[in-house]
Amino acid sequence: MRQWWSEDVIAAGRLPLLCFLFGFIIGFLVIRVSVRLIRAQVRWWPGNLKPGGVHIHHMVFGVVLVLISGIGMIATADAGGGPAVAAGLAASFGVGAALVLDEFALLYYLRDVYWEKQGRTSVDAVFVALAVTGLLLLGFHPLWLLEINGLRDYPGAWVRVLVIAFALGNLALAAVVIAKGKIWTGLFGMFFLPLLVVGALRLSRPGAPWARWRYGNNRRRLMYRAIVRERRYRRPVIRAKIFVQDLIAGKPDVEHVRSAAEEELTRRVVPAPPAPHRHHPLLQDLNRWAHGGEPETTEEDARDPRAAPGPVSGSDP
Repeated sequence: MRQWWSEDVIAAGRLPLLCFLFGFIIGFLVIRVSVRLIRAQVRWWPGNLKPGGVHIHHMVFGVVLVLISGIGMIATADAGGGPAVAAGLAASFGVGAALVLDEFALLYYLRDVYWEKQGRTSVDAVFVALAVTGLLLLGFHPLWLLEINGLRDYPGAWVRVLVIAFALGNLALAAVVIAKGKIWTGLFGMFFLPLLVVGALRLSRPGAPWARWRYGNNRRRLMYRAIVRERRYRRPVIRAKIFVQDLIAGKPDVEHVRSAAEEELTRRVVPAPPAPHRHHPLLQDLNRWAHGGEPETTEEDARDPRAAPGPVSGSDP
């Protein structure tokens, strides 16, 4: 342990990264305990801050803390503040990042879904941040392949171009894999390029954005294959989860495990919704007006007198 601390952390300059990880974990645990105590309406625990009736989410405090600590790290980068200052600012940055990512679902869905099913997105974001930080702390990084034979140490502009092209290609493949719904494959693939290549070539998960964009009406066979593959791989995992739940609740039943697993697969493994039309209906009506045609009128529009076509003016009413 002492050797790892002295050689892999202190000598390698990873003390701020370790302090960031500690601050992130502590901040996440503290805020999770806090929100559960608030939800349980514990009397001795302070509740939500609502000045003027406005609920201030802890994400706001996280953003402020991230800004202050980030500016502090930039301001002391050339001033030589010492390892203690850098470690303290990194820990503060980690606490702020934990407060922000704990409400990542609020940023993603633009509504408060903390205790809803969509709120699990925040937990996924926290685990992704922990995994990336852990890999960096262990010495892994996305450009490690360029260290073979000391390639990155060679002088010359062509080396810089190669490094930039490799990094951009790595990020592009990771974006494709993540768009296919394979978040952990894209995450770990950034540190192991062959994994990214395999993930980019394989089928997308049926509910992922890539399936929505690419497996539309013209590629229904690919969507069918994606659903079959997803159910095949997720079936044993879901059965094991239900078996453990039944084991904790009472005596597990094999037939119940099978039927419940199939019900969950039917409910969760579904194709992505079709992509929206490229042209908005209003734009289509404007194009018809421009060419002397009449806009399409639905039965609902016909019943609504406000939907009757009229002259298009250049100013708002």
